[in-house]
Amino acid sequence: MLHDLMPILLLFAVSAILGVAILILTNLFGPSRPNPVKLSTYESGKIPIGGPRIRFSIRFYIIAMLFVLFDIELVFFYPWAVVYRQYLSLGSFIFWEMILFIGLLLVGYFYAWKKGALEWE
Repeated sequence: MLHDLMPILLLFAVSAILGVAILILTNLFGPSRPNPVKLSTYESGKIPIGGPRIRFSIRFYIIAMLFVLFDIELVFFYPWAVVYRQYLSLGSFIFWEMILFIGLLLVGYFYAWKKGALEWE
């Protein structure tokens, strides 16, 4: 069994060694001349006002995660539509599976809506 895992272990070892080697070499040979101009924040040539960290509302992150979640789930519609005619011999099974999938998406969407996750205030 170890013989089967050897390529993966070798890949991890080479990756770790290469990553550490790159970090060490850049610290040894890379130029390091910090000054206040280089360390300041860059905002299109304007003088920075306030701190560089802006606190976003948690609602921004929740809506972004919901968008990604529903967007990725909707990607499954395309392969289903492509192979739908090829597998009509399965009867209505493939159709009802997609209806179940859409139903689960709608349940998740309405749950998020009722909990107020989509409200932007």
